[in-house]
Amino acid sequence: MIKEANRISVIGGCGTGKTTLSKNLGNELKLPVYHLDGIAHFENWKRREKEERDQIILEKVKQKRWIIDGTYHATLEQRLENADVVIYLDYSSIAQIKGILGRYIKQHGKEKDEIPGCKERFTWEFFFWTLNWRKNKRNQILEQLSKIDEKKLIIFKNRRKLNKWYRENFLIKIKKY
Repeated sequence: MIKEANRISVIGGCGTGKTTLSKNLGNELKLPVYHLDGIAHFENWKRREKEERDQIILEKVKQKRWIIDGTYHATLEQRLENADVVIYLDYSSIAQIKGILGRYIKQHGKEKDEIPGCKERFTWEFFFWTLNWRKNKRNQILEQLSKIDEKKLIIFKNRRKLNKWYRENFLIKIKKY
């Protein structure tokens, strides 16, 4: 299923590894990868206007081949409808916190490839957003996912299961960026 897909939507909470998975899948499947955080932000974390951001995202969705990484709700329905495969990284809040802290420790002060001009940083606002993400956002995502064909949906509850699936499908370990 994954190897035949031309449009893949990778969604989940902060720190779940959406970007890493998307980059790896893009390399394996030779698909262009679009990171919603990269569309949403200009240099130095300045935010793009939501209307412009959403218009750009919807233009990407119209393309024939893509991997789109991110869970922005304003365009989620269109991405889910148009995707051949939807991968939902449904990790615990603790796993998400470990993910953002691990990323911060490894990448602190380094420019993010997927968001040119923005350096990895830690803010308490982002920490608490991540801590509360499941409570605040998960039900909205599950509701959206209930509207799509379940045959195109893959849900992972933890990194170990994702890595096992990745090894089985691509015969290699997932690269960490």
